[in-house]
Amino acid sequence: MRASEPRPSLTELATTHGTDKWGLHRYTPHYERFLEHLREETFTLLEIGIGGYARTGEGGASLRMWRDFFPRAQIIGLDIEDKSFVAGDRIHVYQGSQVDPEVLDRIFADFPDIKVVIDDGSHRPEHIRETFALLFERLPLDGLYAIEDTQTSYWPAWGGSRDRHDPTTTMALIKDLVDGLNHEEYLDRHYRPTPTDLTIRGIHCFHNLVILEKGDNREGTNKRVAAEPLTGFDALRQKFADTVGRLGRRSSP
Repeated sequence: MRASEPRPSLTELATTHGTDKWGLHRYTPHYERFLEHLREETFTLLEIGIGGYARTGEGGASLRMWRDFFPRAQIIGLDIEDKSFVAGDRIHVYQGSQVDPEVLDRIFADFPDIKVVIDDGSHRPEHIRETFALLFERLPLDGLYAIEDTQTSYWPAWGGSRDRHDPTTTMALIKDLVDGLNHEEYLDRHYRPTPTDLTIRGIHCFHNLVILEKGDNREGTNKRVAAEPLTGFDALRQKFADTVGRLGRRSSP
């Protein structure tokens, strides 16, 4: 590509390579928003699920999309089926289960600089939850972890549940992690933050897609206000009144 030519967007690359991350789904604009800053960086991206199921010679579209979007990155694909034909030109393929610790250990031993993980694997909540437990802690504090096709949380045939309060689904995991974002505001003095409480600094939920930002989640708290709710409310009310008063004076002739 010539220096003067605009770089293709992730959506354009998805269309070129035929991945359903755009079309059937609408994931690529969200991914581009959170990954654009890595476009010229040297790092490794791991995608679980290569596509094509057990069909011979099918799959690899999204790996090629990532390869072209990140010209300096190494792209890894993991699939339960043999997708070795996809390998080549910065694309590395492993065969195995997404919940097999030995396979995951081998991948991280070969590529210790994995910064982005995308779970597009079995889509079964029990696998998604276990994979998250195995992999999130391995990411650096500026890493990103994405979970695709979260709609299976609501589909019993895929291991989900019609009960939206079922604690075993993918979305139940996400809801727990959202609470953990605010762990410093808990009033339980005996609560001990979990590793994810301390290292998830952002959770972004879209239609069938969740993107987790890893980082230091110890910002401090103002929960002392909760000890005296009336005093705290009065202070907030006075602050609001003062602000309205200042705005009113500015708008006066």
